[in-house]
Amino acid sequence: MSQESSPKASERGVAAGTTLPTLLDLFTQFLVIGALSFGGGIIAYERILLIEKRKWLSADEFMATLAISQTMPGLNSVNMAVLAGDRLRGTLGAIAATFGLILPGMIFVLVAGVAYSAGADHPVVNMLLAGIAAGATGLLAAITYKIGADHFRHTKALAIMVATFILMSILKLSLVWVLVIMAPVALFLYRPRNPS
Repeated sequence: MSQESSPKASERGVAAGTTLPTLLDLFTQFLVIGALSFGGGIIAYERILLIEKRKWLSADEFMATLAISQTMPGLNSVNMAVLAGDRLRGTLGAIAATFGLILPGMIFVLVAGVAYSAGADHPVVNMLLAGIAAGATGLLAAITYKIGADHFRHTKALAIMVATFILMSILKLSLVWVLVIMAPVALFLYRPRNPS
């Protein structure tokens, strides 16, 4: 294999000792995630894959990638696939991971849309969709707690979370305005302290 087709971990900015995936492996793993997860739960599955199962990213790298993906337009889970794929295998890795992630959902939505337009609106279908939404909410809550468990014990971090929740959920501000307000506050609270 050429250097281009098999980059070293150090060349991709990944921790030493990490075995980089093949493009097929990236596609397959994200395809499984796309097929088995619903809604916000995808982030939970991506975390399990990238940190726990394959150890392609460290917990800190995952958090940094997640933070970047949340500031980008589009779905966080798709942004995460793009960024993780790029970090691991460059542009082709980003394409493989993203296509693998969205393919099952794309097929499901296409089939569901055709069935729905054919008159498949049935109470059982509505209950099924409500159950899927509840499951996705539970998965998202679980991964939020797992990722942020350490932060819930710190007053400053908890204050930032509560303020962000109030700005977004109660005052209904857009993400841009929440970032404009909360980023300076967070930078001020976590500014480096002069030891003297």
